[in-house]
Amino acid sequence: MKIVLQRVSEASIFVQNERIGAIGHGLMLLVGVHEEDTEEQMEWLAEKILKLRVFDDKEGKMNLSVQDVEGEILVVPQFTLYGDYEQGNRPSYFEAAEPDKAEKLYEDMIAYIKKNSDLDIETGQFGAYMDVQLHNDGPVTLVMER
Repeated sequence: MKIVLQRVSEASIFVQNERIGAIGHGLMLLVGVHEEDTEEQMEWLAEKILKLRVFDDKEGKMNLSVQDVEGEILVVPQFTLYGDYEQGNRPSYFEAAEPDKAEKLYEDMIAYIKKNSDLDIETGQFGAYMDVQLHNDGPVTLVMER
């Protein structure tokens, strides 16, 4: 799995001009699923996301997790994270998981985060054309892969 994690002051997602999810202070996750990804990889990343210290403490040092600050999480499916642009000018996506597998791991990640935290979780819509809006805070952006 590949995840682009962004610390945000706010983020929202629209499908066909209708807002389907929005968060305030927290994390926005763009989630790509590789054809060889497993449940174990997903769980490791979900645990890491919940504990990752990317929020500032009173001294301005990144020392707090999304749980510590009682933030929110917006989880967005993003198969283009596995785009291969090495040959030609049009990316190919042969390393991305097939839709059934990708959607299952995406949904399993959401369920895992909900089960293992008390945070508000919002989501994108798998397979839909989405308009994602965010205010990156910091900016703090990490690319996570397992």
